[in-house]
Amino acid sequence: MTLRHTTILPPRQAVHIARAALTPSRPRRLHDHDFFELFWVQNGEVRHHLPDRRETLTEGAVCILRPGDRHGLQGRGDFALVVSLCLHPDLIAGLARPALAELAFWHSGPDPFTVSRDMRQLADLNRAALTLEQSHCDTLAAEAFLLPLLSDLNRDAPPPQAPQWLVDACILSRAPDVFRAGAAGLVAQTGRSHEHVARAMREHYGQTPTDYINTLRMTHAARALATDGAPLPEIASQIGLSNLSHFHRLFRARFGTTPHQYRQQFQRDVIQPG
Repeated sequence: MTLRHTTILPPRQAVHIARAALTPSRPRRLHDHDFFELFWVQNGEVRHHLPDRRETLTEGAVCILRPGDRHGLQGRGDFALVVSLCLHPDLIAGLARPALAELAFWHSGPDPFTVSRDMRQLADLNRAALTLEQSHCDTLAAEAFLLPLLSDLNRDAPPPQAPQWLVDACILSRAPDVFRAGAAGLVAQTGRSHEHVARAMREHYGQTPTDYINTLRMTHAARALATDGAPLPEIASQIGLSNLSHFHRLFRARFGTTPHQYRQQFQRDVIQPG
C-alpha cells in the first residue's frame, strides 16, 4: 500500500501534521509513501516494523522515511503516542543539503534515518510543531520548522571519517540494555578488543568509550527524572550505576545541577513555564 501526498496535502500546503495514539495491534501490512515522512515518539514505546526486522523506539526517537521506505507502527503498552509529518517532495528538494550528505532526508542507507532527542530537545521539537500547526503549513512555515532541526542533527551527526562498525556500535549503545553494561556494552557491539575500540573512539569521537556511555546514561536519567517519580536509586540502577555518589557526580558534570534540582526545575517549568 502506497500513501500519496496528493490525497493528504491540500494545494499550496507543504506539510501536514498528525498525532496518533497507537494500539498494541500488529499492523496488518507495511506501507510506503510517495512523500517524506518525519515522525517522533511523543510518549511511551513504539515497535517499528521494517521489511526485514522490528525495532523498538522509545520516547524522543525521531525517524525520517524517504519515498519508498516501507514500514508500520505498533504501540507497546499503554499511551504510545507519535507525531507524524507528511512533507511534500518538492519541499525537501528545495532544501539546501547539509555538509554531511548522509544526514536525515539525504540518508542513503537501507534503513530509515533514526536519532534520539533528549527531553529538552523533544520539548523544543514539540513547541516548534505547535507553531507550525498554527501557521498556513506552507513552504516558508515548513522550512522554519525543519531548518533548526536539521542544524541540530548536523551538529550531532557521527564524524564523517568514523568507520561504520564504530558508528553502528554507538547507535546500538543508545539502548538501555547496552549502556547499562557500561563501556563493555559498547565494546561488545563491535566484536573488537577494548583497546582497539578505545583508540578508534579517541580518534573519531574525541572521547573514551566510558565518556560516550556516561553521556547516554545521563541523558536517559534526565528523561526519567523529568517524566516520572521513580526514586533516584531506582533511576541509577536503570542506567547501570549502583553508586549514588558517582551518579550525582556524573549528572552534575553533564547538566550543572543535581538530579533532585533537575527534577524540580523541569517539572516546575512544565507546570508554570517561565
